[in-house]
Parts: sequence; structure tokens; C-alpha cells
Amino acid sequence: MRKSGWRPLLAIALVAMILPAPVYALASPTDEPAAVHNEAEDGAASDQKAISRELELFRGTAVSLSQAMAIAEALHAGATTADVSFDGAPDAPVYRVKILHNDRIWHHAVNATTGEVVGGEAALPLKELDAEDRSNLAALKTIRYQLADAVRVAEYAASGKAISGGLIRQRNRLNFAIVVISGGDMKEVILAPPAVARRR
Repeated sequence: MRKSGWRPLLAIALVAMILPAPVYALASPTDEPAAVHNEAEDGAASDQKAISRELELFRGTAVSLSQAMAIAEALHAGATTADVSFDGAPDAPVYRVKILHNDRIWHHAVNATTGEVVGGEAALPLKELDAEDRSNLAALKTIRYQLADAVRVAEYAASGKAISGGLIRQRNRLNFAIVVISGGDMKEVILAPPAVARRR
């Protein structure tokens, strides 16, 4: 079992900002046909409906994002999660988990209700990724903290439940980006893993 060791990571949380609800500006010239304007409004309403449906499905899940990561990682001894997100798929809601193991990225789907791994697994060799993705994943191997630690910190800091998490590079530094549902809000928490101390 992995040590949590996430409290030091909490001290370096960079930001927990509320993501505004989608705003759809429909500025149009007065001579624009009403049908075009109505189509835009219908599209915005449809998008908002889809988002609301996804969030409602997520709130009803029995399996947490952290549990889904642990389930996928257990399939490959020594694996670590690089990216995870909730997907309210038409068949059944799942977590899409990408894990790094033996210089490959493995893709798994974990049922958000039962915790079962569904579908087959797919692996992609790191050499087939673009240079930035390879660089991010190489950095992930060298840091002391893992995405699971960042998820725990983000959920604590934002008082909510994580719906997705992954790696981002900002100012040439690798960070964890976790999206947390807190009440009716979505918050993005950016965490910078502490640098590994150099040996003398």
C-alpha cells in the first residue's frame, strides 16, 4: 500500500479557482435571421443540458475517482495514473483512466457504479506520443507525489469530489490539475509537486 504523504503537497497548492458556469454570449446584428439566432440559443441550451446531465450522473456514482485510479493501477504492478476523467457514457458512466507502466500508456474504463473494469485495455508506446507528452510523462516518473496524492489534496482544499485530474505544464513546470465538484460549483485546483531534493 502506498503512503499518502499528501499533506506537504497541500502546502503548495497554487490556486483553487471557481470555474464560471458556461456563459453563451449571443450578440448578433439586428438584421440576423431569427432562425440562426434560435439555432445558437438551442445549441447553448443543449450544451448546458449535456453538462448538467453529466454532473448529475457523476454525483450519483458509487465509485470515487480515487477508487477508479486504484482499480486501474492494480491491473499493472507499479503503475501510476497520468490522467483520469469521468465520462457519463450512454451505456453506463465510467472513469477513463490512463496509466503509465513499462514505457506505455494503458487506457482503462472503470464502471463508476460497480468498479468493474469494462471493455478491453489498450496500450500505446510512449515513443508514439508527441514530444511534450513524452516529456510530461518522463517528469511524472521523477516526482515524489502522484496524481492520487494531488486528488486527495484538491478534494480537501476545495471541499468537494474530484471529477477529473491530469498533468499540465505551466511556465516549463509540471503541475497537477484537478477539477473538483463542490456544491453547485466546479473548481480547478492546480498543484505543483515539490522538486525532488538533490543528493549531495
